Amino acid sequence: MPSFRSNCRSSFFCLPVASAVSSALLLGIAGHSSAADIKSVALPPGRSVMAAASATAPVPVPDIGISPFTGLPGRLGPVLAVKIDNVRAARPHTGVEAADLVYVEQVEAGQSRILAVYSSRMPSKIGPVRSARESDLELLRQFGKPLLAYSGSQTALKPLIEKAPVFALPPEAAPEAFTRDPSRFAPHNLYLNPLKAQAAAPESHSAKDIGFRFGPPPPGGTALNTRTVRFPAATFDFTWSGKRHQWMVSMDGEAYRTPAGTAVGTPTVVVQNVDVRPSRFKDRWGSVSPYTKTVGKGTATILRNGRSFKANWSRPNAEAKTTFTTPTGEPMNFAPGQVWILLTAR
Repeated sequence: MPSFRSNCRSSFFCLPVASAVSSALLLGIAGHSSAADIKSVALPPGRSVMAAASATAPVPVPDIGISPFTGLPGRLGPVLAVKIDNVRAARPHTGVEAADLVYVEQVEAGQSRILAVYSSRMPSKIGPVRSARESDLELLRQFGKPLLAYSGSQTALKPLIEKAPVFALPPEAAPEAFTRDPSRFAPHNLYLNPLKAQAAAPESHSAKDIGFRFGPPPPGGTALNTRTVRFPAATFDFTWSGKRHQWMVSMDGEAYRTPAGTAVGTPTVVVQNVDVRPSRFKDRWGSVSPYTKTVGKGTATILRNGRSFKANWSRPNAEAKTTFTTPTGEPMNFAPGQVWILLTAR
């Protein structure tokens, strides 16, 4: 059987073709489109399975294929990034478990905030939504021109957002895409309808290769049960579950759950060591907004399959992919599925 393991440097999915295609047919197409809508199947991993709208549907159906963000079958649809509140009062979050990528970054007073990236699947509701930061603009440039949904920003930051290659979507730009939950207190009660958000920016770019590779783990690594990642005023714990083959997430000492009470886990955790410096912006209370620099290079720790692996990361410029390699320079494969990336200060 042909294998793409020898081509892992150029293909973001490094498992056999037959396995990837059969999974795409069973999981991706069956999960997102009807059989009547599928026109043809492109076999190589990373190539799309072309889909077209049925005769009665005026809107084209997104391509189906192997997601460059998760290594799993799914929609190769437009990229939606949503800034999500992460103080205790904002939890439980809605829709984060459906994200392809979950970035965690430091904000004012040492707290953390989430930037969730969606493409292969869309929940019906995401939130609570909060304000954007300067760091988001640099981070998102590797995605092309995605849609960025956020609650607002300070006035001084607006010119940078307007110039950035994103489709900016605060509530005033698409009020029909946002709702307030009357059962929760402001500002932790703003939620996004992702389908209405995408309708407001139909030209946002679809998912593309951002440098991540998926496949078998490298040899070695260190067996690990729990890894704690600390920000100045926030703590994340990832505990391996052999039963679920995931790292179960805890935040500030509490299990991370959906509103329905389901525990959230992820197969891959990336602890990316980056430069975090003060920016020239402050919040309304005078606290300086930190700037998280995701261009450059540095070290990282990859958690997968119950083990910890040392890695290096590189992103030469804002438009470039972020690549992860082993200490010997080989591609560092992630386990297929959702990826959490914690951007921690060196």
